[in-house]
Amino acid sequence: MTVHNAHPPGFAHQFEDMQQQREADSLGMWVFLLTEIMFFGGLFASYIVYRALYLPAFEIGSHQLEVRFGALNTAVLILSSLTMALAIHSAQVGKRRAQVAFLITTMILGAAFLAIKFTFEWHHDYVEHLVPGFGFVIRPEWGAAGQHVPMFFCFYFFMTGLHALHMIIGIGLLTVLTVMAHRGRFTPEYYAPLEVSGLYWHFVDIVWIFLFPLLYLIGGRYPGAGH
Repeated sequence: MTVHNAHPPGFAHQFEDMQQQREADSLGMWVFLLTEIMFFGGLFASYIVYRALYLPAFEIGSHQLEVRFGALNTAVLILSSLTMALAIHSAQVGKRRAQVAFLITTMILGAAFLAIKFTFEWHHDYVEHLVPGFGFVIRPEWGAAGQHVPMFFCFYFFMTGLHALHMIIGIGLLTVLTVMAHRGRFTPEYYAPLEVSGLYWHFVDIVWIFLFPLLYLIGGRYPGAGH
């Protein structure tokens, strides 16, 4: 008589048990995030160097941004990290409907962030002729530092655009996870895809936590300040 060992859902045959599989999943995501940290770290280092060299121009550029939009998006992403954590907790306690609800909420918040960024903020920058290469206007009141203001906006659009790209990828991942959660793929014994995707989502949120003060709050600005 042949006895077949029953494995929990999601178990991969190359691992000895679910604990080893979960640790391998987490290690793989942390290694990936390490490469992302090095990538963003180089970008942040370049920004800091040029900001130190051309601080007056960077202050002028920062004061052209709509700080209210940046602050609102910060609140949206912090809330999305909470809903992502709640989705993982729901999987740990076996609540399928709650998993789906929190994942959908997280995607809605991510989409709201992108809508604010593209529809309102970047559109405002375009209308105000603040996009380098697309009719950027250097204003006389900026003085001698004005010639370097486009450099600030090059960093601004590249850094926020790269962050937005990561957000779009994250929403794509959450879409797949939502379908899997709806089909009951995640249980208290197996929720690794949710957990590692949550690490990615939290990382993207943390990147924005650094971007907000670096770009929007130069020169003593604060949420609620005008131009």
